[in-house]
Amino acid sequence: MAIPQSFIQELLARTDVVDIVGRHVQLKKGGANFMGLCPFHGEKSPSFSVSPTKQFYHCFGCGKNGNAISFLMDHAGMSFIEAVKDLAQTYGLQVPEEDSTPQEREKAAQQRQKQATLTDVLEKAGEAYRKHLKQSPQAIAYFKGRGLSGEIARQFGLGYAPEGWRTLASVFSDYQDPLLVESGLVILHQDEGQDEKRYDRFRDRVMFPIRNVKGECIGFGGRVLGEGTPKYLNSPETPVFSKGRELYGLFEARQALRDMGYALVTEGYMDVVALAQLGFPNAVATLGTACTTDHVQKLFRFTDAVVFSFDGDAAGRRAARKALDGALPFATDVRSVKFLFLPPEHDPDSYIRAHGREAFARCVTDALPLSRFLMDVAREGCDLGSAEGRALLASQAKPLWQALPEGVLKTQLLGDIAELVHIGSHELVNLWHPPAAGDSQGRRSSSRYPNRQGERRPAPSTAPHPQRSGRRQPASRQDRAVQLLFLSMQSWDTLSQAQHALLCELPAPHGAAFIWLEQQVHEHGPQPWPALREGLRDSELENWLVGLVQAVPPDMEFDAAELSSILHEMEKAELSAQLTAMAPRVGSDPAIYERFKTLSARFAQLKSVAS
Repeated sequence: MAIPQSFIQELLARTDVVDIVGRHVQLKKGGANFMGLCPFHGEKSPSFSVSPTKQFYHCFGCGKNGNAISFLMDHAGMSFIEAVKDLAQTYGLQVPEEDSTPQEREKAAQQRQKQATLTDVLEKAGEAYRKHLKQSPQAIAYFKGRGLSGEIARQFGLGYAPEGWRTLASVFSDYQDPLLVESGLVILHQDEGQDEKRYDRFRDRVMFPIRNVKGECIGFGGRVLGEGTPKYLNSPETPVFSKGRELYGLFEARQALRDMGYALVTEGYMDVVALAQLGFPNAVATLGTACTTDHVQKLFRFTDAVVFSFDGDAAGRRAARKALDGALPFATDVRSVKFLFLPPEHDPDSYIRAHGREAFARCVTDALPLSRFLMDVAREGCDLGSAEGRALLASQAKPLWQALPEGVLKTQLLGDIAELVHIGSHELVNLWHPPAAGDSQGRRSSSRYPNRQGERRPAPSTAPHPQRSGRRQPASRQDRAVQLLFLSMQSWDTLSQAQHALLCELPAPHGAAFIWLEQQVHEHGPQPWPALREGLRDSELENWLVGLVQAVPPDMEFDAAELSSILHEMEKAELSAQLTAMAPRVGSDPAIYERFKTLSARFAQLKSVAS
């Protein structure tokens, strides 16, 4: 679904950003603007300003800023499309759908209605489970035995499903309603030649409602009381619930992810609730399935640091290995991924109770970085004292290394692998990517990486790049960033949140182009240029964007190092402009002074990297 830019502009024209932000932040009038405590970082004095005239918010403490749509995306974790739909519903507008037939629009409307109805059904069941919990001494005793308070139980909406086979028949007036089966609450069973049987899926279990990022109930997890099997049971796949995309506790952890600076991924919903009780409200969990790229991508919408916590036994190592596969495509130079392995006799809950919160926090700090875990996985079963063992290491490392996005981390790991294998970096790349006869591609690709083993490195060329095929060179860094990202759309997800903001906040037309690209990523995922070209038809950006992208020679390859350099220089220029504008006000406001110091430190860091 493509939303016309004209509709987005109309929506923002009708939207009151003070009203939208005020639903989540306590605001007080302060001059022409409204002020409050920033929801994106912890602070004691208000530095978060919302302007009713500019319809814009800005935090002088952390620098977050944007409009009503970006606020819902940043604060509620919504995608661009979800935020637009949420605002449209608030102001009674119908989101137009382009390039679809009346039949397709009708089908989409029916699907949306079904999803809304299913969440209503699940919410009603959740309310019933919460009431049953109050009447079950056994379930209350279980939660108390795990150290949970009534407050944490209310926060997560914990409940109890009684042991009867058809308890929900007293909750829903029509137990034969197909929605009860479609929502996963009721199981329909029918043997050949016999009448169908319906019964509750969850019986005699403490219940954990699973919510999406908007806070809607989309499913349940249940833990059996006693010795029944399976010990843990989740809702099945439904139109509103997919285990491969959802994370338990993400809705409850949204603010804590920002406050604590990282996401702690655990193995079960009981871990999440217990950790929240014990001072780690930034915990989430996968739902009975291995960690997927969708899970990791969703987490990086909220934070640039993720710590996976697993038991130290064989099963925990297997789970960590799958999490590594899911994280590798997003392990850019500006993100942090770590792996925490606890002793086999402990899970996070028991470890904190045995050793204390501070000890667990140290474990998180000392967790194994992705680079070291990748090398451990690559070395597994390899005798590095023999040529055969080193060759096996190279073979096992290849798919792991190739999954990494281009950048400094990937280059460094290539050198580490080459050193263990006892060959040079360029030789290893050529072995992994042998050039065709008469082709110089292998030499070009290997020259990007540093050599080890004392090999001589070629001096960098200071000559300007020649013009290719008579085509004009891009007029600016902004133009080149557009070309690189529109021709390699999957690279958008490798950038940090700060880099996304930097690009989307550029003046027109570049900022509008990157906003449109981000919208396409949320709607359809990565697409090739021809698909993007079709989506641009009749848009205000079409002629400019198409001309810019088509100016790229067809044989020119994507260069992640070039993109990184461009973003580096753009951030320096943006910081320089902010510091210049802020300098006259530094002595008049403590918040501005603190922000000035932070920006100055970042600017100095960028300059030192460049030098």
